[in-house]
Amino acid sequence: MKPVILLTGRNGQVGAELLRLLQQLGEVVALGHDQLDLSNPADISRTIRELRPQLIVNAAAYTAVDQAETDETAARAVNAEAPGLMAEEAKKIGAVLVHYSTDYVFDGTKEAPYDEMDATNPLNAYGKTKLWGEQAIRKSGLPHLIFRTSWVYARRGRNFLLTILRIATEREELRIVSDQVGAPTCAADVAAATTKILSRIFERNNRSFVFSDVGGLTLPRLYSRKQKQPHTILTGWLRLHRDAG
Repeated sequence: MKPVILLTGRNGQVGAELLRLLQQLGEVVALGHDQLDLSNPADISRTIRELRPQLIVNAAAYTAVDQAETDETAARAVNAEAPGLMAEEAKKIGAVLVHYSTDYVFDGTKEAPYDEMDATNPLNAYGKTKLWGEQAIRKSGLPHLIFRTSWVYARRGRNFLLTILRIATEREELRIVSDQVGAPTCAADVAAATTKILSRIFERNNRSFVFSDVGGLTLPRLYSRKQKQPHTILTGWLRLHRDAG
């Protein structure tokens, strides 16, 4: 019998790609904002308790970085409180939680690529709420995977790539900031790597994994690691490659 997989954020850049691939692993129940409001705790609890999924993949988030500065309450509800509640509900039914975080949990002062062991120090409200979400999940003690991604782009939605392609057809000259450094990440690659990692976990029936390497162009290395708490899955940074699938 295939496991039931609850996917949130089905209409987002990563969520749409996950919907296509996660069906290889189980019966996917994919919900968008209209079906599941992550700012409503009662809605979250009711959905998880009714579906009783074996796996929850949370691809939904409050991603309006600038707007979060003036609406931190809304950002906190979706990025911090909702993942924490998902973790609590998932633990009650023995489910595993997959969650997506961001490079905004760092302050950007490091002159080399970040890895999962680097200290976090978010500088804005968006980064803070995403970090609070990570911390709430880890505090719950349930089996989980947290992927930190950066500069996600896809053929749909709002992203840097599509914005540049659009304004390139509208203007003769482009003026773009030159003080930001990042690793653009294709949403399809995020979904492919997630699915590949989950398939390995299902095959091995092992819930203790850690990810190595940082942002850019290499397939994530996945290896088992003995820990005092065998059901703790460490936060990792997802390093991607175009042939990750």
